Amino acid sequence: MSEGTQRRLAAIVSADVVGYSRLIGADEAGTLATLRAHRAEFIDPLIAGHGGRVVKTMGDGLLLEFPSVVGAVTCTLAVQAGMGERNADVPIDRRIVFRIGVNLGDVVIDGDDIHGDGVNVAARLQETCAPGGLALSGIAYESLGTLVDTAFEDGGPHEFKNIARLVQVWRWPPEGTDSAPDDAAPSTDLKLPGKPSIAVLPFENMSGDPEQEYFSDGITEDIITTLCQFNDLHVIARNSTLAYKGQAVDLRAVGQELGVRNVLEGSVRRAGDRVRITAQLVEAESGSHLWAERYDRPIDDIFEVQDEIAVLVAGAVNAELWDDKMERAARRGADRLAVWDLSAKAAWHLDLYNADDNRICQELSRQAISLDAGYAESYAILSNALNLAGLNGWSELPPAECYREAEHHARGAIERDRKFVLAHCYLSAALLLMGRSDDAVGAGEHAVHLCPGLSRAHLALGIALAWSGAEDSARAIEHLKTSIRLSPRDNGLVWTYKVWPRRNSCAKATMRLSVGHARDCSTTPIC
Repeated sequence: MSEGTQRRLAAIVSADVVGYSRLIGADEAGTLATLRAHRAEFIDPLIAGHGGRVVKTMGDGLLLEFPSVVGAVTCTLAVQAGMGERNADVPIDRRIVFRIGVNLGDVVIDGDDIHGDGVNVAARLQETCAPGGLALSGIAYESLGTLVDTAFEDGGPHEFKNIARLVQVWRWPPEGTDSAPDDAAPSTDLKLPGKPSIAVLPFENMSGDPEQEYFSDGITEDIITTLCQFNDLHVIARNSTLAYKGQAVDLRAVGQELGVRNVLEGSVRRAGDRVRITAQLVEAESGSHLWAERYDRPIDDIFEVQDEIAVLVAGAVNAELWDDKMERAARRGADRLAVWDLSAKAAWHLDLYNADDNRICQELSRQAISLDAGYAESYAILSNALNLAGLNGWSELPPAECYREAEHHARGAIERDRKFVLAHCYLSAALLLMGRSDDAVGAGEHAVHLCPGLSRAHLALGIALAWSGAEDSARAIEHLKTSIRLSPRDNGLVWTYKVWPRRNSCAKATMRLSVGHARDCSTTPIC
């Protein structure tokens, strides 16, 4: 333990809303308002009344700290019982229902935040319990003694990712009781597609430097993009797998939630001029490992490693390997690493979805273009950033000028790589924003033709069709539904759900929400 590091023993609670992406997709504003009301009127006062505090909110979850396990368990039991009452008159598919994990452990104090193994165990416990239930670690359960008059069921020892020891689990309510609202939300499990399928989870940044997040995110996205080139492989979009970033996940649950048979996970450690990448492919239902590899290479080999991972993964899940889909793009040379690095940083800032980071994204993209005018990705990222800047008033330029420049850079990307699908998607968006709906549809159709497995291609075409006229609404619905299936946990689902039920009547409102990707859709601007 380094000098100055402070620790304390605490009861840690991790709570998560069941089916949050589905709820947000169905009614973003209503879900957020309901959740805020539950917290203000009921949950937060209960936490304070039991001596606890809200450490932080994490999208659809809460991290809480209590001075004692008794206080933590008493409070969370009251929360679950009270939520059952508050949901009594709410339609099943609109209820806010929590899963809750409770652990007793050592935490590292970081201002108002807490970290450490104790927090990680609580998060993993939460994932094991039923909707409306609690899961306690063995040490938390033993600390209760006879002080809480509630029956818990022995769930046995569990092995959790990145936890070196087995963790004994105790659950409430016991199986076979009807205390937990298991029917609080319809099943979100998806049927497996009729071809090999895979989800690539965000590769974990093991460098110990938060500023290297862009690097691991960039590697993840490149692997996904390469896998999308195989027509016989169903690949879940990055926007959906991003929902699992930084979480301890049950791979079987991931497979069920995303409707895939296989899951790829890994980590990245960058140190000086070397990079270590580990990757493992898991059959989700059984948890069996199909393939695993560790690469310890000079950083100049990063593109070779990404391609090799994609090819081996595709082969391991029996996808047909099309040689023409795996031709090296010009950017795959070692001399392009600095440009790739700038573009990966630009994309990372773009995902933060605000005016300041949008400007940083544009600056980094322009730097990459000045360094190498042949790198298509830099132009495409800049095009996307300009579309968003015009939409949201993030530029001193008039919106129309932003869109014209976005079109220019999208075409620049296509000139450098005609098969670069995202450039066609951003071109479609720019054309649509300029009122050229027929041209936008054409660009969207070309994107789908190039990569029928890419969610964003179907999204671009679906939105363009929805804008172009009532006669195209049926096709719009078809492509938007395909986009949903290819990215079922995407925060951007709010865009598709707003388009196809109401078709053209909401096209303008949709476009304010539909171009680009916000990591937290609660910050997406509304017209």
